Amino acid sequence: MTEEEILQHLQELLTPRRRQLFEQVLTNRTNFFTVATQDVYQLHNTSAVIRSCDVFGIQNIHVIEERMPKRIDKEIAMGAQKWVDVQRYSATKDCLHTLRKKGYRIVATSPHEDAVMLDDFDISTPAAFFFGTEREGLSQEILEEADSTLKIPMVGFTESLNISVSAAIILQSVTEKIRRSNLPWRLSAAEKFQIELAWTKKTIKNSDQIIERFHNS
Repeated sequence: MTEEEILQHLQELLTPRRRQLFEQVLTNRTNFFTVATQDVYQLHNTSAVIRSCDVFGIQNIHVIEERMPKRIDKEIAMGAQKWVDVQRYSATKDCLHTLRKKGYRIVATSPHEDAVMLDDFDISTPAAFFFGTEREGLSQEILEEADSTLKIPMVGFTESLNISVSAAIILQSVTEKIRRSNLPWRLSAAEKFQIELAWTKKTIKNSDQIIERFHNS
């Protein structure tokens, strides 16, 4: 029994509207950009960043839990990552290594004066946007490893934004730009298939048992 046969069987249990919605959302999904968070303490902020990834079509988020391990367990149990794939790391270096191996530029979000303004950010190659803790920002390790730093233009007295707000602003800007470009930002057919299979399994109650019965039929 192939994965294609499993998906076809499970799709028979979905409404036409749900199948159409999956197809529509997958058309706008991307792995061209991705997001990484480092030791974000407030659970609601992690959840909000994951939701922003979903809203703006980012399929993967990379969560570093070096100083605060297992912080997102509750959020995962509540299904915050149902439509977005959460990759978890216990060490910053492992996350950096993985993303570089996948061909991503490391982009640190920072209010520093030498950072590139959001409107001037180069979207031509894949990038991983790193967001730090609410109080301390990103670690020195990431700042030193980053290929570039990026900041949101601000003209008020406040010099920083909540991490979830920053992520939403940046993702809205860069995803809008790539969708208006000729860059190869869309998912491959293989990526779409695997994601659709995962979403379908998550949508159907007792999908594992249904697959087992189908396998034995």
